[in-house]
Amino acid sequence: MRSIILFFSKNYFVFIFLFLEFISFWLVIHNNTYQKAGFINSSSFIAAQVYQINHSIFGYFGLRKVNMDLASENAALRSQSLFGFAKYDNGQFVFQDTVYNQNFVFTSASVINNSINKRNNYLTLNKGYNQGIKPEMGVFSSNGVVGIVKNVSDNFCTVLSVLHKSSHISAKIESTGYFGSLIWNGEDFKYATLVDIPSHVKIQKGIRIVTSGYSAIFPEGLPIGTAKEYKIFPGDAFYKLDIQLYQDMSNIQQVYIIRNLMKEEKKELEINSEKVE
Repeated sequence: MRSIILFFSKNYFVFIFLFLEFISFWLVIHNNTYQKAGFINSSSFIAAQVYQINHSIFGYFGLRKVNMDLASENAALRSQSLFGFAKYDNGQFVFQDTVYNQNFVFTSASVINNSINKRNNYLTLNKGYNQGIKPEMGVFSSNGVVGIVKNVSDNFCTVLSVLHKSSHISAKIESTGYFGSLIWNGEDFKYATLVDIPSHVKIQKGIRIVTSGYSAIFPEGLPIGTAKEYKIFPGDAFYKLDIQLYQDMSNIQQVYIIRNLMKEEKKELEINSEKVE
């Protein structure tokens, strides 16, 4: 307390000067219309700048929540779009009809762990059994296919990445419909390999590769990548295409998990068909 009193006693003239300056400034503004208008405009500008800075700061820290909200909304819209529905009329497929049965449901999730520099790479997502997630569900991003759910806990799941030696995703050439398996050779994380494309098919660089829809995991037409190179070895009946993935696997934040509502029906039918043989 003594220090404070000494400080004010030694510098009282500074405080008196500042007080008189404030009084003078107020009198000038109060008694002169021009200066008053200028002061109001300046103060409004400064206040606007402060609000803008404040909005930018808090807006930045709120981006994560905004992104999560948008991802959830996109998942809901994808589930409600025609992309998530199968067309039926009295149990029979109809090409042009307004009657739809929902086939796929999409759940948004955040990537909380990811690897790309191993032979067998995985992702970890923040959704699990409590959110309706089960093994063998497909995972994709707004850019392209990411992988397949492997293990699930109550609130988390691991995803077998497309960058995994055991990853085999049914894919096709969008323009021709010829299909094969998408695998990874363990080298560049930006590329995968499409195999089992017959050698008589006309191939060119830049063709678009999408999911075939033949499995019960991914719907037809999800983007995968484009063909950058292709080759066929002497005596071989199939091409090998180097596919540049649309999704940069080193930079994934938000994904969608695909639930096929008709998966069990399809699997049961196929199993019964194999038993008959």
